Amino acid sequence: MPLVDSHAHLDFYDNDRDEVMQRAFDAGVRTILAIGIGEGPETMHQALEMARADHGAERPKVFASVGIHPQEAAKASGEALAKLAELAADERCVAVGEIGLDYYHVENPLPAVQKEAFVAQMRIAAEVRKPILIHLRTSELATPQAKERFGAADAWADLLELVAEHWTPLGLGGIMHCFSGGVEEMRRSVEAGFYISFAGNVTYPKAVGIREAAVVAPAERVLVETDAPFLAPIPLRGQRNEPAFVAHTAAALAELRGISVEKLEELTTGNFERLFPAARV
Repeated sequence: MPLVDSHAHLDFYDNDRDEVMQRAFDAGVRTILAIGIGEGPETMHQALEMARADHGAERPKVFASVGIHPQEAAKASGEALAKLAELAADERCVAVGEIGLDYYHVENPLPAVQKEAFVAQMRIAAEVRKPILIHLRTSELATPQAKERFGAADAWADLLELVAEHWTPLGLGGIMHCFSGGVEEMRRSVEAGFYISFAGNVTYPKAVGIREAAVVAPAERVLVETDAPFLAPIPLRGQRNEPAFVAHTAAALAELRGISVEKLEELTTGNFERLFPAARV
């Protein structure tokens, strides 16, 4: 059964992208969702350009998203949002994201700025009737400086509140990308209409909460991803990640759930196709 990498930053590979895609194909990856955040709004079109290109029969199919990352929320100007809306309407763009909240880095915009950008992008996604890809990082494990800047703000609570008001009632769904919560956060995310996408960190033994959530997450809501070039899975942790390595994450997730790799591949590919009918492999 073919594999889907539900989240990879293909535009971050400048020198060997074709080789990266070839290795992905050889590893059984037949579809990649290229994440269109670029280095900020000025380059968020790059993933869509890759999705529009003909990569040939011996390369994975590429679909794209488009979004303004919460770290770039201060750049969510009227012009940037208009560009996003235009790109989001393209048939090769299947989602808006990654968008959300990030209270982890001290230099990130304050919560009010991030929330405004997040809500604006949910409205655009609603207009084009496409799912959203959620980025969420709390300040729980951040530096003391970040904790001081963001105070008692809780990214999970803030995000779920905004989603409940502006997104879940629409029934358009989405993905909790690189899921980093525990069982309770997983359950609340599923109730809010999201699929749960597990990345390389689910292979890390110390990621207890994530691994516990991976065991009990509903089968019909589970996905796998790389978040390449970041967060390589064991046994490749510390290396530059790439879509081919999603096979390691899939194997680890299958072991946690007590099923075969083949069943896990069938499950996650079917889930991806259900969420994104335009991207059927």
